[in-house]
Amino acid sequence: MDYYVIKGGKKLKGEVEISGAKNAALPIIVASLLADGETVLKNVPDLMDIRTMIRVIEYLGAETEFDIEKNTLRIRVNSIKNSEMPYELVKTMRASYYVMGPLLARLGEADVSLPGGCAIGERPVDIHLAGFEAMGAEIRLEHGYIKARAKDGLKPATFVMRQVSVGATANLMMGAVFSKGKTILENCAMEPDVVDLGNFLNKMGAKITGLGTERIVIEGVKKLKAITYSVIPDRIETGTYLLAGAITRGDVTVKNCIPEHVGALIDTLKYAGFNLDVKKDSIRVSNGKNLRGFMIKTLPYPGFPTDLQAPLMSLATTIPGISVIIETIFENRYTHVGELRRMGADITLEGNIAIVKGVKDLMSAPVMMSDLRAGAALVLAALAAQGKTEIRRIYHSDRGYEKLSEKLLSLGADIKREKGGTF
Repeated sequence: MDYYVIKGGKKLKGEVEISGAKNAALPIIVASLLADGETVLKNVPDLMDIRTMIRVIEYLGAETEFDIEKNTLRIRVNSIKNSEMPYELVKTMRASYYVMGPLLARLGEADVSLPGGCAIGERPVDIHLAGFEAMGAEIRLEHGYIKARAKDGLKPATFVMRQVSVGATANLMMGAVFSKGKTILENCAMEPDVVDLGNFLNKMGAKITGLGTERIVIEGVKKLKAITYSVIPDRIETGTYLLAGAITRGDVTVKNCIPEHVGALIDTLKYAGFNLDVKKDSIRVSNGKNLRGFMIKTLPYPGFPTDLQAPLMSLATTIPGISVIIETIFENRYTHVGELRRMGADITLEGNIAIVKGVKDLMSAPVMMSDLRAGAALVLAALAAQGKTEIRRIYHSDRGYEKLSEKLLSLGADIKREKGGTF
């Protein structure tokens, strides 16, 4: 099993290109099932989750060709051959649940195994199911499968989500595109990934308004067409490399990004005392003077993203004073805390509140990733730590960061990907 060996203490310097957004590409890949013909997706990152989703749509009947050098994915759809998504395909990645919307829209039925993914807490699928029920689907749970039926197609409806859900917003939006009438979704996610999916669907011929707001309206159409589309840059990767520059007190420019998508992080870094130079499609971070602690609360977009909470905590461990981090999205998203403590971090947990006292130096230690974003936190901590750190279970980071070690090497990090090991 592969692991990272990182020798910390080097200031990262240089430029890094941001890959396409994983969380936008995944539902867009699934949405390609809504149109016959060849869809060409550009700026698709080569990630474990992307490859899993490709296997998912191939199982359903699509033919694919993924040029990883050009990050271009070709998807050819003539018909959907299956309405069942088995556990073996769903177990490693929660986003495979997105197939329910397109399957109900096109076939009027979907049998989907309860999903897997990172163990970061409860992410209930009941919002998805309640939305499909509001649109006329009959839902049953049998032997670990959710069986949904809408024999005459999904009906237009007005549905208010009980809490903001990125997955449910995307899934219900895809499900409603062929409904005969107007579907109104309230309390929607405003994340850029949802907006990108909506823009993709609109380019295919859908009629969706209100993207990026709490109220999305879908006017049903009879047919969608296959198109060519480029996925937006990944805002979480953008934030991770900005934090890598900050935690090493380096000078890093993140290119091919959309700065407004990481506005909450930019504001936090500025408050903490780092220098930020924000351009149209790039952000430069460099060390400042009189660094100080900060307080953030994770919130749905445009608030501070939960996916950057763990990497930000690593930075907080190196900043003088006290920082306070409040996690409001997922209840188990502090799994990285124990590993950071092994590296000398001073972190106290009180429920969903983390109180972080900056230390002079983090220390190298053998650690292991528990999930994707916790893994990024450990990599950042290792970059700043004194000595050589070994990080295991790095398959978690392969799910969400394209060419992580290569990009860090290009910035001057001392990082090696090794094979073998016992823990």
